[in-house]
Formats: sequence, C-alpha cells, structure tokens
Amino acid sequence: MNHELKEIISQAFINQQNGLKNVLATVVYLEGSSYRKPGVRMLISSDFNSVGAVSGGCVEKEIIHRSKSIFLDNKPKVITYDGRYKLGCEGILYVLIEPFLVSNKFITRFTKANLKRETIQIESVFTKENESFGNFGSVVTFYNKEQFVFSETFNYRDKKNLANFTQTIQPSFKLIIIGGEHDAVKLCKVATTLGWEIDVITSAKDSKQLKDFPGANSVTGNTPETIEFTNIEENTAIVVMNHSYVQDLKYVIQLVKHNPKYIGILGAPKRRERLFNELFDFVPDISEEFIDNIYTPAGLHIGAQTPEEIALSIVAEILSVTRKKEPFSLRKINDKIHSH
Repeated sequence: MNHELKEIISQAFINQQNGLKNVLATVVYLEGSSYRKPGVRMLISSDFNSVGAVSGGCVEKEIIHRSKSIFLDNKPKVITYDGRYKLGCEGILYVLIEPFLVSNKFITRFTKANLKRETIQIESVFTKENESFGNFGSVVTFYNKEQFVFSETFNYRDKKNLANFTQTIQPSFKLIIIGGEHDAVKLCKVATTLGWEIDVITSAKDSKQLKDFPGANSVTGNTPETIEFTNIEENTAIVVMNHSYVQDLKYVIQLVKHNPKYIGILGAPKRRERLFNELFDFVPDISEEFIDNIYTPAGLHIGAQTPEEIALSIVAEILSVTRKKEPFSLRKINDKIHSH
C-alpha cells in the first residue's frame, strides 16, 4: 500500500501549493468485515476533491461530508460507518479524520525512504467512539527513528487512555523485467496499475528508453555478462522474457547468488528440463530452493493468449507466490475472504 500513500502525499503537496487545505481519513479499526481493512486512507482537499479510497465508493461520500468541520475548526475527530445495512458488509468502520500538512522536510525524508526502499511505520491515536473529538492524530516513524506528525495540533506524547493503530508499510513491490519487446511493455503496463516499482533491463545492442515503457522506474541496456543486480529483496520478482534461451540461461545464472523468491521465464514447457539440467552444469552447488523459485513457463493457466492476457497471468502468479496463496475461484469460499 506504499503506492497509495505516495499518491496521497504527492497530491497533498500539490494542493498546498495551490492554497488548499487537506485532511486525511484513515480506517483505524474494524468491527466485523469490510471491503478493505484498517490502514487504508483517502485525502480530502478543501475544495472537496479526494484521492484514495477506504471502501468501494459509498463510504467516501460520507467521509467527505463529515470532514467539512475540520476545515473550519482544525479539530481531528473519529467517526463510525455502519456498513451492515448500507454496503452488505457485516462491519463497522472507525475512521480517523485529521488535518494533514506535509512539510518540505517531510517530503524530502519520505522521498529518501522510498529511494532507499526503507520500511516506515505509521501510528494513529484515536478513540472507539462516533463523532468524537480529542487529541487524535498520526505520527510517521522512519528507519532512523526520525518522526513527523501529520497535524500540528496533535500532541503525540499525550495519548493516555487512547487506542492506537500501528501500521508497518513496506517499500513498493519491485518487478524487474528482463526483455525489451512488445510483451515486456504489456507486462510493465499491467504491473504499473498495481503501483509496483518496475525496472526494465533491455539488450545493450538494442536498448530502449524510459518513454518506451510507460510507468517504469528505470530502463537500462545491459548484458548478462556485465549486469549487477542490487536490492533484490523478498518483495521483488523477476521476469525473464528475452525470447532467447541462451540469454535467459545466462541471466538466471547471474541471479543464483541473490536467490529471489520469484523468477518467471517465458518459453515453452519443453525448455524447462533443459534449463534445469544446464543450470546444474554451470552451477553444480545450486540450491533446491533456487530451483523451486523458478516458474517456467511464467504465469497461471487461465487460457491467456494475447500479450495483455499473458501479462495478467504472470502478475497473478507473482501475487499468489509472494502471498503464499494457492489460486482457486472465490466462489468456493463460504467464510471471510481474507481469512484464507
């Protein structure tokens, strides 16, 4: 959800430059079930435009309406929204609505945290009451323990007898695409809609530019012999789609030392056994864990045919692997979706 927070902070800064005030609405507690879970946020500006969402659409209108008082008196409050009769969800949302001011210093620190792929923490202090006013608000803690409050009126040290919701926000999920053809562009576009951070590696002989991959963070031309992978963490996936078996094999060999959780490789099923055999030839001490993390042909079996559909199947497989979920139809679930 880091990409949602990025969008909110970016828009808040733009609003401030245009002379608009901002308030931030955060779902801090939930009784029962709801479309989305605590930790989702939306930004409301004093012209009553908004960015982000806390549910499927109905709650947002109510929050905008009930945020109007904060633009007048600058006092944060907690509201509840009972979705049992309005949304078809058996839950009551508790929403903290607070003044939201982003300083230049905060923007600089937040940008640095994203560049370094740091984890950040947000703690929100509130009470479990409807239409309640008090010393409520949120504080952001960065990797180096540096802290920022969202509202100047919030005294973070004075939170006695109040509830709190603490959320750890991981860096945006990272996707490395190795390949520069049409299907790689389609994969980039699909992954962009999820807010993933995308780095593209194309051929050094036919390197592409950033404009060729809308939504990408970077596009570089390289070769398997000179590539140096960095910052490959657990929340990183790699898709190799060079349309060249030899090139694919060379890149996978370079990845052995990093052991990413997902390596997807385009190609026919008959290439899989050959790939594994040659990997053992070139890297005799290769681990079984590394082999298990290779998915080839990449993607879930959903009948994908077009480049866009194949991209969708690959993204779906990445999500199922990284979130440790065995894919099946939600129609088979009779209980809560997110309990499975």
